[in-house]
Amino acid sequence: MNEGRMFLYVSPNVLLPLLFVIMVLTSLSVHYSILTNTTWFADFFQGSAAAAPAEPAAAE
Repeated sequence: MNEGRMFLYVSPNVLLPLLFVIMVLTSLSVHYSILTNTTWFADFFQGSAAAAPAEPAAAE
C-alpha cells in the first residue's frame, strides 16, 4: 500500500481526525450552498410536494 508510507511522516492520530473534519466541512458547505441557491430544496425539507406539470391541450 503506497499510502501507508504517509504515516511515517504524519501520525494517524493527527491525520485521520483532520481528514474527517475536512470531509464534514465540505459536506456541510455543499448542503448550505444548495439550501441558499435553490428554491425547491427548502420546500422539500418542509414536506411540500412538487406541483404536477399541467397537461398540454389536445391538438384538434
